[in-house]
Amino acid sequence: MRYVPFVTLGCASIFSLTVFWFTSVGLAQVMQSNNYAIQSDSVNTGGGLSTSSNYILESTAGEVATGISSSTSYSLKAGYQQMQEVYLSLSGANTVDLTPNISGISGGVANGSTTIKVTTDSPSGYSLSIQSSMAPAMRSLTDMLADYSTTTTPDFDFVTSASDAHFGFSPFGTDIVDRYKNNGSACNLGSNITSGKCWSGLSLTPTIMAQSFNSNHPTGTDTVINFQVGIGSSANIASGIYIATTTITALPL
Repeated sequence: MRYVPFVTLGCASIFSLTVFWFTSVGLAQVMQSNNYAIQSDSVNTGGGLSTSSNYILESTAGEVATGISSSTSYSLKAGYQQMQEVYLSLSGANTVDLTPNISGISGGVANGSTTIKVTTDSPSGYSLSIQSSMAPAMRSLTDMLADYSTTTTPDFDFVTSASDAHFGFSPFGTDIVDRYKNNGSACNLGSNITSGKCWSGLSLTPTIMAQSFNSNHPTGTDTVINFQVGIGSSANIASGIYIATTTITALPL
């Protein structure tokens, strides 16, 4: 967040991406119903999970023709313990400058956004989370802004009182979790997906923003992360350059 001394206040969010990379050419058929999904099965005569104070062992016995086979046309990993690899990519998350500049005397709000694309061929889908590197997230060399404070449910609107100086985010996209959906007036209720609604603060603990339980390869799915800073007219925030650094993480399910 950029703060021009005694005159204006602007904002910036800096991101780092965390992604677990896998590669895949093809996947075997997955058995599923409305109540379950079996990604890999095994027909064997024994084995299972064994543990002690020194080790954990997952084993099978009696499987036939297991192992890795390949040719110029295919790659096969046969057997329950081989499992299959999945492809997962994460792109976007550019540095965001929040605008407009905020008056240091009268206060105001500044906004910005970035778009994250997650692509995976995992039949179980993916999850997308965000976390801050510090608490509170937005700070300068001499001062800091509070993380937007809510209860367990995000606020439908971003509300700034005269004494508030805070920083929050709101995700938008087809895969956002129920927490950020709304019924037109309240969040974590209904099925509406509305840009610029359902605000909460960042945390040192990853917060899941979006989740899908299906493959979206090859097109991927976009999630927009909206950011906002609100400075009240009597907040008395010191001038300076304010920056928030966050980590965006995508995981296969």
